[in-house]
Amino acid sequence: MSDTVQARQGRIHYFILISVIVAAGLSQGLLLPVLAIFLERMGVSSSVNGLNAAALYAGSFAMTLVAERMLGWVGFKKLIIAGLVLVMLSLLAFPLFPSVALWFVLRIMVGVGDSALHYAAQLWVLMMSTPQNRGRSISFYGMSYGLGFSIGPLGIILLKYGEAVPFIILAILFLFVLLVVIFKLPNVKPERQSASETYMPGRYRRSYQLAWYALIPAFLYGYMEAGINSNFPVYGLRSGFTIEQISSLLPFIGIGGLILQLPLGIWSDRFGRKRVLTVAGILGGICFILIPFAGTSYWPVLILLTLAGGLVGSFFSLGLAYAADILPRALLPAANVVASFHFNIGSIVGPNIGGSLIETGWNAGMFILLGGVYIIFACTSLFFKQKTTPK
Repeated sequence: MSDTVQARQGRIHYFILISVIVAAGLSQGLLLPVLAIFLERMGVSSSVNGLNAAALYAGSFAMTLVAERMLGWVGFKKLIIAGLVLVMLSLLAFPLFPSVALWFVLRIMVGVGDSALHYAAQLWVLMMSTPQNRGRSISFYGMSYGLGFSIGPLGIILLKYGEAVPFIILAILFLFVLLVVIFKLPNVKPERQSASETYMPGRYRRSYQLAWYALIPAFLYGYMEAGINSNFPVYGLRSGFTIEQISSLLPFIGIGGLILQLPLGIWSDRFGRKRVLTVAGILGGICFILIPFAGTSYWPVLILLTLAGGLVGSFFSLGLAYAADILPRALLPAANVVASFHFNIGSIVGPNIGGSLIETGWNAGMFILLGGVYIIFACTSLFFKQKTTPK
């Protein structure tokens, strides 16, 4: 097979993986706000609403614990197929069984499926990339997920045609992606590593020691993403926004991330990732803190959400890129697992803290605390000194 044909096939496989990530982003971007609205209408408290939303990330966290081993058993393609099928069936079950308890279980299943998709697709993209284009590949990966996550809340508009319509349309999209994966992706497995490489003693602890500042952004991104999409619909309804306004405002968190993802990546190459993470954390935190002071003024809230989302929407990918700069190659798989843990923990904590603050009547608290956490993170950069390690 010629190099030209291999390159063409590689591009096709890459864009199929990107479509998988877009679908995963759509599922999370749709489910969080739509189910939050359903639960609010059912009279469920905001704290229980947040706990229910966190179930998705509990499932994702559980899957992260076994994803590496499962990938070695079944390979990339089969793990992606299993994730697509699990999410698709769960989507169809949500409108059929309107039960808070059952939705909790279904969200766990969606979390397991989405985590399988993310782990397999992200690792496959990294394997396909060269050191020269790895940063660009990770940026496009993040942008693809952000695109799906930004479009997802627009499914709220479809509720006027029936509560099941957004779920059915998204399930059909998953079916289409599933068929493409089945017929177009090769069935490959990751390269086998020696036992000393795979189970290096203390590799997670060593990753923390060398790159703790680069691994925290994954937690902050999960906290922000899940917290905003789960709690903002409740915050908006209780503050006086209409459902239509909420559905049109939510995507701008992701749109801001899409706009600034590539520029921030380029600036991090030029000025250093630590400096970009620090400045973006401070400015993004200030934007979040200002949102409650905008009240129900639509355009100021939209601008602040866009700016905040743009500044911190690249934290996961920038953090991983910074970790890759710092860590020796043998520790990168461990750092990837740690980043996934952090993302899922943040995604579980975010909706619960935000929901609890809203429950106390302090609606603005979810944004003030969120902004404060980003500013505190930026200040910790003063205590992080990058150590030179052999690659």
